[in-house]
Amino acid sequence: MSELRGKHCVPCEGGTPPLSENEAEALMVQIPGWDLIEFATKIRRTFTFKNFMLAQAFAIKVGNLAELENHHPDITYGWGFCTVLLYTHKINGLHENDFIVAAKVNGL
Repeated sequence: MSELRGKHCVPCEGGTPPLSENEAEALMVQIPGWDLIEFATKIRRTFTFKNFMLAQAFAIKVGNLAELENHHPDITYGWGFCTVLLYTHKINGLHENDFIVAAKVNGL
């Protein structure tokens, strides 16, 4: 289990600086399958499934996890895929919370 999966999200206040690209890259090793995108301000992963219902069921699991952590990704799904996009809106960049949720999504 990654170190991140054992943590819980903490409230992020406006004015908190986003993670630097180097800090984000260091955390990426704990969330295999995710991509660091948009100048290291977001992380994204697309999961594939055999049909629409499995993708929808996964999206619901991700949503339930997000509610528990009180940290909400953008979730897009359709026939055979579910894409999860994480960043912290308040700081318009990445926070450790994004990586915590990503690690927990990997565990679903």
